[in-house]
Amino acid sequence: MPEIHPIVVFEIAQAIDLDRTEQLLSGAERPSLRHRGRSTAFFQYRPAPLRVSQEGVPIAVGVWHTESVVDILLYDFGAASVAYTIAVEGDLESLKQASALLRDNADIHADARRRIDALLQSLESAAVKPRLASFTEGYVIFGLRSVPGGRDVAEFCEQHTTDIAEILRGDGGALSAEETANATGLRISFGPTDLTVVDWEGAFVIDPDPEDVRAVLEFANVQLLEMRWLDLQMDDAIDRSYELLTPRTGWRAFWPRAASADARQVAELQLESSILLERVASGLNVFGEEYLARIYRLAAGRFQLSEFDESISRKLATIERIHQTLSERATTVRMEALEWVVITLIALEIVLSLVH
Repeated sequence: MPEIHPIVVFEIAQAIDLDRTEQLLSGAERPSLRHRGRSTAFFQYRPAPLRVSQEGVPIAVGVWHTESVVDILLYDFGAASVAYTIAVEGDLESLKQASALLRDNADIHADARRRIDALLQSLESAAVKPRLASFTEGYVIFGLRSVPGGRDVAEFCEQHTTDIAEILRGDGGALSAEETANATGLRISFGPTDLTVVDWEGAFVIDPDPEDVRAVLEFANVQLLEMRWLDLQMDDAIDRSYELLTPRTGWRAFWPRAASADARQVAELQLESSILLERVASGLNVFGEEYLARIYRLAAGRFQLSEFDESISRKLATIERIHQTLSERATTVRMEALEWVVITLIALEIVLSLVH
């Protein structure tokens, strides 16, 4: 039976103390990654996120509905993902219909936001600088546990390439040959019974044991949201930094503490952004040629995570240059203030000597 897993990702805090959260939330657990029954030290969460399962009212999606259990994953760098499950009666044609209905589904996004908002209120001090960002990252994983009739998976996908592309794009209409090739071009297989096709807004997974493949794709989407969020934060930080570069007027132009305060603000922005980038980038150990590692790299390439990384690094370098300029300005202001103090003391000494 086909199954669908819509995922909605949120930015909810600067950081989350997962150990403290585990104490606050009953039933929370730390998932680990395994593939084909083998654990690996070369591909693991660092640290492992916290999974919270919640019961809820099923959400209607056409003639189908989500299951009552919803999984929420909390990450230490302040992100949260909400994953739903929809069992679909039918074939690939049914998946195409469901895909069109799930495209930016307002009901699922609203339900996910309500769950995260309620959860965030219960985290208390475990969430550092809680903030539920307005934008989200949505992704849908379509799947089959096996192909009908026990056919070869690769042959099945070749025969139904057009259907799979239309499922992934979710536009509800026919696609050109170029669009079909683009949607289904990134694919990977471990054996004759599985295959994963990764696209920008969705993935198509045929796998008898797909949980870890879905977990890797979910984490890549979490990274994408965090990169987008950090990129926007860097834009705001650069704007604020340029404002601080504007020459001061009045007494602040000659006050050393004001100049030092400007430099400290930029340094704090730079430090906070650098720490978040490092925690997001290192949230998953990816070494060697393990199958899950290859799936992750495939998804990271599709989501253009390296381009986001380069963009953020360039902006961090810009903020570093601004901080250096402000530090030099603060040093100059202090030296000028010291010179005026010395001149004033000399003048005062001369005046007092003349008076006496």
